[in-house]
Amino acid sequence: MSKRDYYEVLSVARDADDAELKKAYRRLAMKHHPDRNPDDSVAEEKFKEAKEAFEVLGDSQKRAAYDRFGHDGVSNSASGGAGFGGGGADFSDIFGDVFGDIFGGGGGRSRGRARGGADLQYNLQLSLEESVSGLEKTLKIPTQVLCDQCSGSGAKPGTKPVTCDTCNGMGQVRMQQGFFSVQQTCPTCRGNGEKIADPCNKCRGSGRVQEQKTLSVKIPPGVDNGDRIRLSGEGEAGEQGAPAGDLYVMVQVKEHAIFERDDDDLLCTVPIDIITASLGGELEVPTLTGKVNLKIPAGTQSDKVFRMRGMGVKPVRNTASGDLLCRVQIEVPVNLTTEQKELFEQIRTTMEGKKASRHTPKHHGWLTGVRKFFDDMRP
Repeated sequence: MSKRDYYEVLSVARDADDAELKKAYRRLAMKHHPDRNPDDSVAEEKFKEAKEAFEVLGDSQKRAAYDRFGHDGVSNSASGGAGFGGGGADFSDIFGDVFGDIFGGGGGRSRGRARGGADLQYNLQLSLEESVSGLEKTLKIPTQVLCDQCSGSGAKPGTKPVTCDTCNGMGQVRMQQGFFSVQQTCPTCRGNGEKIADPCNKCRGSGRVQEQKTLSVKIPPGVDNGDRIRLSGEGEAGEQGAPAGDLYVMVQVKEHAIFERDDDDLLCTVPIDIITASLGGELEVPTLTGKVNLKIPAGTQSDKVFRMRGMGVKPVRNTASGDLLCRVQIEVPVNLTTEQKELFEQIRTTMEGKKASRHTPKHHGWLTGVRKFFDDMRP
């Protein structure tokens, strides 16, 4: 018999977030749990079905595979997973795995863990040259670090945390609700199973202190605006020795006075005088590694783009470098002397007449279009 759609099993929309999935699964699991429905094979099958659906949709990678390929996309992992599509499912640990402390049972009585450290983000501004060539940067990060006086335990040196007398070290307390019992995180030790009777004077029992940490981070060549570099374990220290979070360095590339980056290419605008554009010539143009010569052919028009291959950016995840694209802009001369004006008048005289269109074809083509436009408007 074919399996039902997992979203249909949990009665959620296909764009449901993790909280909605967990809420839907909690409702079904409580309704069909074997402890609540003894000797009910139908309820047991529905419980297994809900568990299988949540184990797939609750995992981002499995969910992506399921959304793309359906049940076939997760059949391999499902067949090897606990409780997927077969008998003998371990019901005792299901709620401990999903939402920690709802039902009792053999697997739900484990002690809670101290909270891990938070992830941090650092916005690093780089010049275009730095982002292209790569470098090593020293960062100063204000963060929570392990207390060196108590080594992160939170207890005063020479003492140790003691077993919590509220939960007897279990990290959870049991409450009776109707015909089934519910376990909740111990309010005294917050699930750790231990409490600090004599806290450290420096960190006041938290196991952490605020400090400015100095780190050296290598920026690979070719990073671009918005790239992220992860430094594992360099975030905030966890509580009472729990694992530290990660530090994410977000790259922000400042605007450049000459170049603009477009993926792997560099763009720049090169102003040229009207004489060079008309007669041709050679210009020195900048690159990020020095100067190169750019040949300007005679008759070059404004906005013409010249491509200089391999003179762009070599990206982080590619071996080939981009190109340098130079867009020329013809600059009309200003502040002419009397002699210069006379020379331009002579040039204009030689370019007028029946053969003028050969010198300025775009201009004469435009004039022809204008004349036709007005001719068409006449009644």
